[in-house]
Amino acid sequence: MSDSVILPALGESVTEGTITRWLKEVGEEVGEDEPLLEVSTDKVDTEIPSPVAGVLLEITVGEDETAEVGAKLAVIGAPGAAPVTPADEGAYVTPLVRKLASEHGVDLSTVKGTGVGGRIRKQDVTAAAEAAKAQAPAAAAPAAAAPKAPALEASPLRGQTVKLPRIRKAIADNMHKALQEQAQLSSVIEVDITKLMKLRNKAKTGFAAREGVKLSPMPFFVKAAVQALKAHPVINARLNYDEGTITYFDSENVGIAVDSEKGLMTPVIKGAGDLNIAGIAKKTAELADKVRTNKIAPDDLSGATFTISNTGSRGALFDTVIVPPNQVAILGIGATVKRPVVISDPELGDTIAIRDMTYVTLSYDHRLVDGADAARYLTTVKQILGAGEFTAELGL
Repeated sequence: MSDSVILPALGESVTEGTITRWLKEVGEEVGEDEPLLEVSTDKVDTEIPSPVAGVLLEITVGEDETAEVGAKLAVIGAPGAAPVTPADEGAYVTPLVRKLASEHGVDLSTVKGTGVGGRIRKQDVTAAAEAAKAQAPAAAAPAAAAPKAPALEASPLRGQTVKLPRIRKAIADNMHKALQEQAQLSSVIEVDITKLMKLRNKAKTGFAAREGVKLSPMPFFVKAAVQALKAHPVINARLNYDEGTITYFDSENVGIAVDSEKGLMTPVIKGAGDLNIAGIAKKTAELADKVRTNKIAPDDLSGATFTISNTGSRGALFDTVIVPPNQVAILGIGATVKRPVVISDPELGDTIAIRDMTYVTLSYDHRLVDGADAARYLTTVKQILGAGEFTAELGL
């Protein structure tokens, strides 16, 4: 008695998927609903669970191979059943893996493969190299060593031609479509968030204990952005150009751009305009965890009416971010840095002080949003962030 593992439908319009990794080897036991493999589509990367408990008898679609929805991926048998043994038992090692092992000084005979049938993959070689590096004795550093540039190693991708990942192709298609169909323009303002940062530092310990999530600056930016959207509906709209209509949304569904290992993903906080700081922080943490653990679903990535990209988390002062298709604007949050700024003091007059400053960028579709609209929206966001009036929400 055996059961087939079928590639399920993974969202509307998804017709096929690429097997990126098998989480079990032939001959291993697997529990019902236990993650069995990872699949990548043009919509989402996700895990496929085992439909039944038993033994993985056969894998019919290997890693990096593409299958259509409904195709048989593997066979699960009753405990104790004999697996189907591949003809090569995974002994073949690709030239890329051999080259990578040579560059890192890794002995392939000592590496345990995690691929189908124990096949050694690039990740296995990289992990072995990192393990060997960690075991090497650390050189004693001078007592007062001057800062040094980071030691950089050449990437194993140098000189390689590889297949374009499906998620990268989907990102490329969406970005190209957005730039082709819209007249995009960006406006940038500078915001003093000193008061906000002091408030956050004062509240973060109690917030984490009470809400169960860390309080980063991001929920404050999301809160300010959605409050401003309610007052400036042209920024939270959709231009139906061919139909000659404009749709002004009555809810704020905010996409949060996340830089994952597999590429850019944008999970959506549905109804963000109805959430407080704690609600936004919890939902952001939940969606980020889904991205990290490959549990993100197509519904989590759809329905955005506006997007926020925290490019400052990677150190950028600001970016000219690209508006996603079917939206008219995206907000880019730059890095927060301490700078000397001229401020007006009631007693001292104009004086210079050290302040927490950040740049905020609004990219927008100029076919619908004018520069004055963008300036009014950004000014509202600046006023909300600068005032830092979140004391009641934080329980202070």
